[in-house]
Amino acid sequence: MAIAVVGIGLDGEQGLTPIVQEIVQQATVLAGNKRHLSYFLDHPAKKIFLTALKTGIEQIAQLATTESVVVLASGDPLFFGLGRLLLEKFSPEQIQFYPYLSSVQLAFSRIKVPWQDARLISVHGRDTEELIKPLKQGKDKIAVLTDSNNNPAAIARLYLALALPVNYSFYICENLGNTNEKVTHFAPDRVTQLSNLDSDFAPLNVLILLRQKQQDDLDLNSLPLIGLSESNFLSFSDRPSLITKKEVRLAILGELSLQPQQTVWDIGAGTGSVSIEIARLCPTARVWAIEKTAMGSSLITKNCHRFQVANVSSINGKAPEVLLDLPNPNRIFIGGSGGNIIDILNVCRQKLTESGIIVMAFATIEHQHDAINWLSHNSWKYSLLQLQISRSVPVSNLTRMTPLNPVTIITASK
Repeated sequence: MAIAVVGIGLDGEQGLTPIVQEIVQQATVLAGNKRHLSYFLDHPAKKIFLTALKTGIEQIAQLATTESVVVLASGDPLFFGLGRLLLEKFSPEQIQFYPYLSSVQLAFSRIKVPWQDARLISVHGRDTEELIKPLKQGKDKIAVLTDSNNNPAAIARLYLALALPVNYSFYICENLGNTNEKVTHFAPDRVTQLSNLDSDFAPLNVLILLRQKQQDDLDLNSLPLIGLSESNFLSFSDRPSLITKKEVRLAILGELSLQPQQTVWDIGAGTGSVSIEIARLCPTARVWAIEKTAMGSSLITKNCHRFQVANVSSINGKAPEVLLDLPNPNRIFIGGSGGNIIDILNVCRQKLTESGIIVMAFATIEHQHDAINWLSHNSWKYSLLQLQISRSVPVSNLTRMTPLNPVTIITASK
């Protein structure tokens, strides 16, 4: 017994090679969905409509012992297709696959972009959770197989709700291979328009997301006084989500109890998001953004230029050594310690002015424990604030809450 599984496109039989056409013509049983079988209305074979897959596969198993069975499937049957289900029922020796071009292959060929490094995601009848991770990672190319609920507009709403510091162009590739094929491009500044569309998409579509360089210009007049979105900042190209989240930033600003004309240290400043919030809120303050990586320091400088703040100095160096030559601070924020929290606190104790405040943010229990032990041993006053924040994200036409990583904020004074 051998079952031929033939991939077919929207161009029907004419898209098949002569060898595969002959295999189909010799079949005594043709199985497929309504669209696939419509290409062979005059074929004399028995027809099995795969409307109920389980029942249809059982029929194929019964007939395959005596009949020549051809199963028709979309594109490449082994790419999010019928092939997986057939291999659960039949052994590999019982099946021969004859793939057509996959929808993703056709989509990338239409937009003329190499795709060997693309991330492939199916939300067809599935949850969108798997798509969130590559979006947060800022993957350069993402191909999404959609359905009527998780359609391109729904994906656009999800992307916008995540407020990522990553810009994507959206390419909607509909009815690929058919005479009514259509490819629509939404540039990053038009994705909001896409999110407002209803279900004006062909059922057979592939969505391609291509990452674009962030624009240097920023409409400062449209920004809030505090609580900047992560999407406003330039971020690390390989780790775009590595940025202090807006809600955490707001809590940090409150705990710092900022006042005009203060000197502020931001240790482990990353992209400079906290420093820039402080600088915008207190234009007479002087902020020193300390970051050990050259890439981070460069990002801080670029973000300062982006937000047009002139009272932040980007310092590339490793704490605590780089702290020794800085002016004594009134406020210190420690967002990253590189595992040197005790050594950093020892220097901060020497340099912090009277009535000064240190605020620390921790994502790990171990570093938080080390800081508390140090504060207790040195008789400092301190309080803890644990933030467990969830944000709403759209799921089709519904909404669910997605948690951010918990953060513990420690506020301390001598």
